[in-house]
Amino acid sequence: MTKRTVAEALADAFAAKGVKHIFGVPGGGSSLDIIEEAAKRGVDFILTRTESAAVMMAAASAELSGTLGVALTTKGPGSANAMNGIAYASLERLPVILLTDGFTPKEQTYITHQVFDQKAMLAPLTKGHSRLEGESANQDIDAYLNLALTAPQGPIHFELTSAAARAAFTLEELGERIEKVRARNQCVDKNGIATAERLLADSDKPILIVGMEVRESDAAAATRELARALNCPALTTYKAKGVVADDDPYFAGIFTGGSKEADCVSSADLIILCGVDPVEFIRQPWRYNAPVIDIAIGKHPVHYIEPTIGLYGPMAEHMSRLASGSSGAAWTEQEITDLRVDMRSRLNYTGSTGINPQQVVEAAFSQAQFLATIPRITVDAGAHMFSAMEFWPCFAPNDVLISNGLATMAFALPAAIAASLHEPERPVIAFTGDGGLLMCIGELLTAVQCETNITVIVFNDASLSLIDIKQQELQLPSKGTRWPQPDFCKMMEGMGGRGYNVQTIESYEKALADALFHDGPALVDVTIDASGYSDQLKALRG
Repeated sequence: MTKRTVAEALADAFAAKGVKHIFGVPGGGSSLDIIEEAAKRGVDFILTRTESAAVMMAAASAELSGTLGVALTTKGPGSANAMNGIAYASLERLPVILLTDGFTPKEQTYITHQVFDQKAMLAPLTKGHSRLEGESANQDIDAYLNLALTAPQGPIHFELTSAAARAAFTLEELGERIEKVRARNQCVDKNGIATAERLLADSDKPILIVGMEVRESDAAAATRELARALNCPALTTYKAKGVVADDDPYFAGIFTGGSKEADCVSSADLIILCGVDPVEFIRQPWRYNAPVIDIAIGKHPVHYIEPTIGLYGPMAEHMSRLASGSSGAAWTEQEITDLRVDMRSRLNYTGSTGINPQQVVEAAFSQAQFLATIPRITVDAGAHMFSAMEFWPCFAPNDVLISNGLATMAFALPAAIAASLHEPERPVIAFTGDGGLLMCIGELLTAVQCETNITVIVFNDASLSLIDIKQQELQLPSKGTRWPQPDFCKMMEGMGGRGYNVQTIESYEKALADALFHDGPALVDVTIDASGYSDQLKALRG
């Protein structure tokens, strides 16, 4: 039988799963073996500046490709710094493999330097852990890679010493058990369908709330067909924006669980959740009394509501069955249009004296339409995301990448780099706040080094805007939320990229016209008026 080292077997498995890049900051141990073996198989290593950003890039890559994302770090500080990225992969349900260096049992009898229990630290956020040692190594590689890809998807931790990476074993064919588990989850719930059809028959005005689980092409198409068959409005979560396109006549707006969409959803007599993961909702109680049909990959153990009926398993098939048996609802096209216009108008930015966030987003989209391809966008957490998500139209799943379940800052730039590497011919715009960018500023150099086709647009108001708003609402003095305004243009130029510093809408539009057509990474540092954020927050969340 054929002999392979663990490093070779891992590289073979990654290549077989369609992995194109490994992201990370290597140590001097097993990571060097992985980088070398992966390169032989056409899997490129991308050196990042932080481990957290590396895992976020791997997660964004998984999100776009539908296969594994892979990141590697050294032991100790490397794995500790990866934690926020792993939290992102866990809460956004993404199949990421984290490879960390490790210590052998013998080393741990006399070494304490950088030693802590990496498995225990990562265990609450990962689906599994293996040291890939002994004859079970091949079985673990196969089983855990499939486990990462099995719903609910999530990260796996491989803790790999240099000795283990170089150990040889005999290859075997595995994977049957995982495939059987997947097959069991694909049964159509015929009794549940019958109950759901009765609820639909009794409903005059159903409504769809569309979530991140239906971004896959078949499920997305079935979602759009269900909206058409039911003749009803569809609202999308942030992660699902684009599943029902912004220009689709059935698109009504964005659902977060807040107050902006409350009038729209309250007008429905039946709510159909399509691929919604409750991790997508903000921290507010469920406020609706209408019966609920929950269509999802599986039943979520913690949820805002107990559905009237749950259809779990093959979402596309369940939605197609409901669509085929529907006679259409009583909604008119004008009613749905009115709902969409009303919800969008509630987020209009008012009271500004300088460039405001809505103008930043709308001007960027206006300029982007002159490009051969409309850019994908990535959006960081912060007050600017209200305007970015509301006023940038999306027309297909994953036209926007955003951290919703974790809602972490320092996401937009790493995600933009991964998106550009995934699809180099499509431009990417990263909408980020100044606070989030400061947390990952070194990744500008990664963007330059990788020759990415990204434009970073910085909403620069020299503060943690959301926290600043809450501090003001409590009538507390301003402490710990503001800083001297940084010059990101000079930082970008110092990294070797192209930078622009703008204070007026005219200079911003001129900078955009140049930056978006620039062959390589660019950054537009926009000094914005933050005075309207408070009204947007109240309209959105109440």
